[in-house]
Amino acid sequence: MPRPTAARLALGSATVVCSTVILLLLTGATSDAAIALSATLSLLLGVAVAAPPRAAAGRGAGPADRGHAGHAPGPHVESRAHAGADTAWESPLPGRSSGQGGARRP
Repeated sequence: MPRPTAARLALGSATVVCSTVILLLLTGATSDAAIALSATLSLLLGVAVAAPPRAAAGRGAGPADRGHAGHAPGPHVESRAHAGADTAWESPLPGRSSGQGGARRP
C-alpha cells in the first residue's frame, strides 16, 4: 500500500480538527461519551481523506487488461517528434516550413 503524501496528511489532519469542532458545536455535546464519539467519527473521516486511493479491484483490473508494462490501456498516440526519421517541422501557415528559413514558397 503506497504511503500518503505530505499534502494528504495535512489535509487529513485539518479534516480531523475541523470536523471535530463542527460536530461539537452543532451537536452541543457535553458528555464524555458524546465527545468521544464525535472525536472518533472525525478521526475516521480524517483517515479516509488522508488515505491514498486504492486501485480498482475486480473485473478489468488484471494484468492482461492493463496493456504492456507501465502504460495505460487505450489508443497509443505517437508524437510527431518521435514518429521516426521524418521530424521536419510543419508550419501552420501556408507556404512555410522549417527547411525554408522563413522564405515563401513559389
